[in-house]
Amino acid sequence: MTEHDTSFPPGARIEVRDAEWIVRTCAPTGDGNFKITAVGASEFVRDEEAVFFTDIELPQQLRAEETTLEQDATARFAKSRLFLEAVLRRTPLPQTERGLALADRFLLDELAYQRRPAELALRGIRPRLLIADVVGLGKTLEIGLVLAELIRRGRGERILVVTPQQVLEQFQRELWTRFAIPLIRLDSVGIERIQQELPAGRNPFTHYKRIIVSVDTLKNEGKYGQHLEGMHWDAVVIDESHNLIGESTLRNRLAKLLARRTDALLLASATPHNGRAESFAELVRMLDPAAIVDDESYEPKEIEHLYIRRTKVSPEVQDEMGDRWPERGPSVSVRCAATPAEERVFEELTQVWLAGDERTGGPVVDSRNRLFPYTLLKSFLSSHRALRTTVANRLRNAKEAREIEALTTLRDLADGIGDDDSAKLTALVAELEKIGVKDGERAVVFSESVETVNWLAEVLPKRLKLPKGAVDRMLGSGMTDQQQMEIIERFGLAGGDVRLLITTDVTSEGVNLHRECHHLIHYDVPWSLIRIEQRNGRIDRYGQKHRPQFSALLLTSGVDGAKDDMTVSKKLLDKEETAHRMFGTAEALTGEFRPEKEERRLIQDLLDGKTVEESVPERPMNDLLANLLAPVDGQLSVDEPARADVPRLFAGTREFVTEAVDTLRLLPDLEDDGALLAFTPPPDLVHRLSALPAAYLREHDVRTRMRVTFDHDLASRKLTEARHHKTMWPDIAYLSDLHPLVEWVTDKVLVQLGRQTAPVIVAGVDAPTYLVQGVYSNNFGQPTVVEWMAVQDGRVLPDTMPDLLAAAGVGPDMANTGRPLDLEPLQARLPDAVASARRHLDERRAHYDAEIAGPLDDYRRHLASWQQLSLDGAHVSQRRRDRVDDTMDRQQRLLDSLQTTGEPLLRVLAVLVPGD
Repeated sequence: MTEHDTSFPPGARIEVRDAEWIVRTCAPTGDGNFKITAVGASEFVRDEEAVFFTDIELPQQLRAEETTLEQDATARFAKSRLFLEAVLRRTPLPQTERGLALADRFLLDELAYQRRPAELALRGIRPRLLIADVVGLGKTLEIGLVLAELIRRGRGERILVVTPQQVLEQFQRELWTRFAIPLIRLDSVGIERIQQELPAGRNPFTHYKRIIVSVDTLKNEGKYGQHLEGMHWDAVVIDESHNLIGESTLRNRLAKLLARRTDALLLASATPHNGRAESFAELVRMLDPAAIVDDESYEPKEIEHLYIRRTKVSPEVQDEMGDRWPERGPSVSVRCAATPAEERVFEELTQVWLAGDERTGGPVVDSRNRLFPYTLLKSFLSSHRALRTTVANRLRNAKEAREIEALTTLRDLADGIGDDDSAKLTALVAELEKIGVKDGERAVVFSESVETVNWLAEVLPKRLKLPKGAVDRMLGSGMTDQQQMEIIERFGLAGGDVRLLITTDVTSEGVNLHRECHHLIHYDVPWSLIRIEQRNGRIDRYGQKHRPQFSALLLTSGVDGAKDDMTVSKKLLDKEETAHRMFGTAEALTGEFRPEKEERRLIQDLLDGKTVEESVPERPMNDLLANLLAPVDGQLSVDEPARADVPRLFAGTREFVTEAVDTLRLLPDLEDDGALLAFTPPPDLVHRLSALPAAYLREHDVRTRMRVTFDHDLASRKLTEARHHKTMWPDIAYLSDLHPLVEWVTDKVLVQLGRQTAPVIVAGVDAPTYLVQGVYSNNFGQPTVVEWMAVQDGRVLPDTMPDLLAAAGVGPDMANTGRPLDLEPLQARLPDAVASARRHLDERRAHYDAEIAGPLDDYRRHLASWQQLSLDGAHVSQRRRDRVDDTMDRQQRLLDSLQTTGEPLLRVLAVLVPGD
């Protein structure tokens, strides 16, 4: 027996345990019984997932023919109009709808380039995409737009977002304040909260539907990793996804597991490469395992439907950005002439550690350790404190007498340098005074060395005569996720005490520092163009209001042959600036796509006698990688992204919510001044906000008094003002279509009518007109086709239901006399109306199937070609054959599941009758 033979096809509504459910799948278990997976449709079980076995439960399918008609006695037929609008809002958009439904419903600027990833994601057979825009373009906002579209399509109930720990709150806050998508944050505090709320051993990923968690927490296989086994997600987001590369890493295994367990997969990285085509192919295979035949040789056009990449100089970005992102200033080199104490170290490094034939290791270390002298040099170019630590660490394990003697000499020289002997410290103080840090201007200072950061955080407050709390430091190791997030938040608060943030490169990826800061100083310069660009991107990004200003402190020496900052650092700064201006990014120049590998290769080139100019060319070295990292938009249209045809009865969300609250008296103490809505939230609404940080809910007393607005300008202003207070979370929330309040109101409207009940409305029609919804679904329970039909005299009218409602005058200006209606004749004709709607859908089934099957058949042909090419050749290993066969099997089953299946779900929504 197949699913077509069951009485519970995907999409069918069933009643179990006095609640209404929508069937996702129905599979036979033997003896004429079935296993039904379903999702809750009625108020108390909405969106809850459940499994029912028909030999235990007795599901009752709700049939449209059994709908009971009910006269609406409310003024202006408000109850009926609200009900119809709620059904329209709650019905997911079908698989065939590729246009954007919610692009202009959020707290965002109107930027088409940020909508392009959503446009591309919705084109595929599944929404799976790598967003590879360069630093600063707004990847978080682009991810939010994709997730919003998936939610509107009923494909975003279960969401997992995985980010580095230092950006957890930033990402969570952006999705809430911009889109009103609440994610529960499983940081150290969130996990402690879960342990208090959930029974021991309970899987937190089944208890919470939308989660944001750090990759470091999630990769703990012993504690949380096992909870992911058997889980299925509607959408998984992995930020900074370049960290996934590497077959043997826990992160890689985690990503592959999640990729198999989710419908939609969004990977985000400004640097999605480690310099090897195979590694980029590894990311692509997570999106589509049959996208690439040869991991070492493929063209961008083969995978352009799976990734999107733009730079600041991409035409659409440039055209739209305007003054929203001022051009960055030049990288100013501040030359710091070494003091006599520092020159003695340069002399020692030059004559002892870097003397002789560097290719064999020089006079101190052998060839196996030939990179170590450059480790000493880089430490010293950071600070004497960093050099002292590096020497001390080496001395603990040194065994050769010559090396111990040289290290001891270097240690003594470093010990002889005091704070007043540091040329860069003196220059830094002067730069910060010039910036105006004493007067409240913000600046961020980067260093590669933890010792340097700690030292600067210790000495600068006194040197600059800054008040307590004006200087903060940010480190990676030794700081909890909560500490890191609090530091970033303090620096971003306009009214906060912090004026100067001193940080290591833990802050160089993903962290927003531009809200109140446009000055950045490189205390030491990374020997990596990627790292320089990543640092600069913390303040040079979309939303910056001032021209970003960069400076770098370069220690110079008069010692003959000394490798000071003019040898490497100055040249790298110039190359990064030129590449940024010409290509919009610097990462493709060296052919390396990881900062560590880029630096190591540069040092090896220096050891081999090459110059920086020879090691780092003016144009990309690797044609394939350069092409993959060139701007690409999946051949998207130059026009505005297409908009979805979203049926509606009310002019907008505000009109719907306002009338619902007023008609149903949902919020008795509501205060509405035309812009701000304030009220006491009922307990069931408060529960929907429980995913948000407890500190935010407590700070703004949200559980006692909610303050929300539909006013875009007010919400934007409040978001800006929030940075002047102790929390960056605004006290007034923007009411997007996805806000829990809007969803709560919608649910309250839907339960006003009894189950299997439809209202009768007196309107401007010539004869009784039955409004019927028809939905086809696939094996995942996702709608493939949705039709809104109007049936009159046994035929489906050519006008769609929303058009007919408008023509019939169904709106806020209609009147309801309350005259009793004879419902019996209408009730008697209802089964015939349902039958007419079913015939109409049956007649159009071939058309629907063709529309659905087209993209699926295209992919089947691609699969066949991929299989053939993958197995071509005389020597194909059995392992490769097994991998190809497994991929073919999984992808074919996926395609079968995406096809329309079962019978259509029909639902009578209302009946329009003539006034006479």
